[in-house]
Amino acid sequence: MYSTNGFFNHFGGKYVAEILRRPLDELEAAFKHFMSSQEFLDELHEIQRDYIGRETPLLFAPKATELLGGAKIYIKLEGLANTGAHKINNAIGQVLLAKHMGKKRIIAETGAGQHGLATAAACAKLGMDCTVYMGEVDVRRQQPNVAAMETYGAKVCAVTSGARTLKDAVNEAMRDWAAHPDDTHYVLGSALGPAPFPDIVRTFQSVIGNEVKRQCAERKIEIGAMVACVGGGSNSIGFFSPFIDEKSPRLIGAEAGGIGPNIGENASRMTGNASREGIVQGYKSRFLLDEDGQSLPTRSISAGLDYMGIGPQLAALGESGRVEFMSILDKEALEAVQFFAKNEGVLFALESAHAGAAAMKIAKQVPKDKAVIINMSGRGDKDIFITSPVFRPKEWKAFLESELERLNEEKDIHQAKLMGGNK
Repeated sequence: MYSTNGFFNHFGGKYVAEILRRPLDELEAAFKHFMSSQEFLDELHEIQRDYIGRETPLLFAPKATELLGGAKIYIKLEGLANTGAHKINNAIGQVLLAKHMGKKRIIAETGAGQHGLATAAACAKLGMDCTVYMGEVDVRRQQPNVAAMETYGAKVCAVTSGARTLKDAVNEAMRDWAAHPDDTHYVLGSALGPAPFPDIVRTFQSVIGNEVKRQCAERKIEIGAMVACVGGGSNSIGFFSPFIDEKSPRLIGAEAGGIGPNIGENASRMTGNASREGIVQGYKSRFLLDEDGQSLPTRSISAGLDYMGIGPQLAALGESGRVEFMSILDKEALEAVQFFAKNEGVLFALESAHAGAAAMKIAKQVPKDKAVIINMSGRGDKDIFITSPVFRPKEWKAFLESELERLNEEKDIHQAKLMGGNK
């Protein structure tokens, strides 16, 4: 399961400046040491149980099963984990590891905001200083998560370089770490980047797949297919982890198809025709790159899936055929949000809704006596500023206008009081 010298076949590696080699080597040694320490594992398991709320439920979806007319549909409710998504699994693990390493400061990157939120919460829980880098575009469209991060005590730094999205946030976090390696640990949020991060993130996220395997065995559920969304790949590789070396079930990753197949319209690395092998941000994988090796623009309605690359282990598994990939359009993800909300009372995050849409497509391909399990990697309440203008445009516009009017009125009242007090 672990990489071989940091590589998964020919993907992966540690392509970094010399200044980062020492902290990466230090991290790798500490990870191996503490993951073999029963005392550390006991502390981690206690936090997973009492703080994260593990294990998360595996929900049978009877109405979805009936309407889709194929396999039995089950939903792994990672959205019920503390902070609302799977990201807390890795964040708690890495922050706890950093604390045991004697680090004082945590930095992180975030796209949709769920990893930043989880890291901020983990730092608050474990008493660590926290700085989160977030692309300016994502800051604007994910304000609820930004507000929550700041409430937890984190400093959120809006990144204004490049496309101002996840890729650029990763770059800024790497620069910070290179400048402060002695007291700082970089909690990378996805199963990518230079070794040993892909192994570390997969290991902490494998709690999802291990629970699914145990839950299905206890309930005698025969799995036909497992479906997860894939941005960088943290939720999917953790979900797939205990099944990778087995011949079944089918493992399906849902990528961001955006609004179409053309360059700049999607973030499809494994299913489109614009990706190529390259070395970016310290590791070798498949990326959306031009002929000069420069990153191409990406697009997705979900901030967590618009990254230009994919984790090296997933790239290797896609190349070998063990993991299948599907490209899901924005409109299909929105349809999945509505379908599962109305029929099962479960509100998928837009990222997770890509997996839901893929499951809707393949349900009839799987025998009715088997299960399709969807990893609902996060809740959709964070996406209200994106989904509401689509689902209820008039009402949402009226709400925002009324809120702006109320804020202006309060500002006028406050200024009037100040003026009155100065007389």
